Amino acid sequence: MTKQSVINKVKFALGAMLLFLISFILHINFAVSLFLLSLAAYLKFNYPGLNQKNYNLLNLTFLFVITLAISLSMFRHGWPVFMIPFCMVPMLAAVLFEERFIVILLSLACAVTIASVVSAVSFYVLILFLISGILSAILLVRVRRRSHIIRAGWIIGAFQAITLLFFEHFKINNAAVYLTLFLNGIASSIIVVGILPVFEYLFNTATNISLLELADFDNPILRQMMMEAPGTYHHSLIVGNLSEAAAQAIGAHALLARIGAYYHDIGKLSKPEYFSENQEIRSKHDTLSPSMSKMIIMNHVKEGMELAKKQRLKPPLIDFIQQHHGTSLVYYFYRKALERQDNGGKIQEEGFRYPGPKPKTKESAIVLLADSVEAATRTLKDSDPANIEDLVHKIINNKFIDGQLDECDLTLKDLEIIATVFNRILGGMYHSRVTYPEGNISNNHS
Repeated sequence: MTKQSVINKVKFALGAMLLFLISFILHINFAVSLFLLSLAAYLKFNYPGLNQKNYNLLNLTFLFVITLAISLSMFRHGWPVFMIPFCMVPMLAAVLFEERFIVILLSLACAVTIASVVSAVSFYVLILFLISGILSAILLVRVRRRSHIIRAGWIIGAFQAITLLFFEHFKINNAAVYLTLFLNGIASSIIVVGILPVFEYLFNTATNISLLELADFDNPILRQMMMEAPGTYHHSLIVGNLSEAAAQAIGAHALLARIGAYYHDIGKLSKPEYFSENQEIRSKHDTLSPSMSKMIIMNHVKEGMELAKKQRLKPPLIDFIQQHHGTSLVYYFYRKALERQDNGGKIQEEGFRYPGPKPKTKESAIVLLADSVEAATRTLKDSDPANIEDLVHKIINNKFIDGQLDECDLTLKDLEIIATVFNRILGGMYHSRVTYPEGNISNNHS
């Protein structure tokens, strides 16, 4: 048993003790505490990578505590039970965490706990909270527009009112209660739209909404890249298209892959003229030693991370910058160094490898592959589909053999699908064109 494993078990035990202590202070049934502890244990031991995700146990607990605190405060100050914003936390969790199962589990934990507190109408509260959670998971996971959150609030509010009407056998005894439930859903959605940026900051994550804002080509970084490093800008757009299509095909986060690809090479902005896609006639590396050239090339990862932090990009995007080369070999300058033996001694391959780390997620691994494939395809003299297909398979196989995909969860089947997508898109982009007679050049549009 490792030291970290022991620490994690001690933390879990202390958390369990704290949970029962809080239950005792707030006069909450211990059966509820056992239920919550069971859910936490289920998540912890069935999802070992939980703490590496944005919905780690601490973040989930934080949202649960907020829900409980608001509910207890409103209930004990005499507010009507149906004014408690049942759907606010499930909606927020759906947008932030983008996992339906996690949203439903959180909703279940909140529903059982709050229902045990407001004992007078506990059954109604339990059902209403669960309905809110399930609808939030259905309507808002991977939502891309703020207006869709408001629309979901209308739908959830209507379902809450209809559910209560169903329990009352369609007899409207108090119209104000149904109106309250309907407005509850709308008000919760408005609150979620307002506080979403705060929770993105607290949880250090990026939602689809904020990712789409970064996709705006008027963004300062993208605009600077377009003006100062047009080759890198164009390369990043193509890598983004390749990555999005491949991620979509294997069920990964397509939007995250695309935006990560847009920003993966921003470090080249510090010395754009040293990268082949921005060079015009003569390479700047012709007058440099291979060792100096590889330092400049490899340094774009570090420069990119520094620029990303300066621009306050979220960690998921910084991961793309840091991981898009993994520990790959800067092969061209390594071969050049071997030919020159410019340091007077044995050339160490490790000195020509990027520092890493290797890609940790499917999305960052896809960007690594798309980046390599797109750059290599542009060097083909004969870009017919067969040559492109051979090149794509060769690059993916080389990355696999080199161990660059060891730390992500891409399967061999995923890699085959990714290769197929790359072949289709690159074949369409770089296909050979018919040679037209000179006099008709101005009329050629194919």
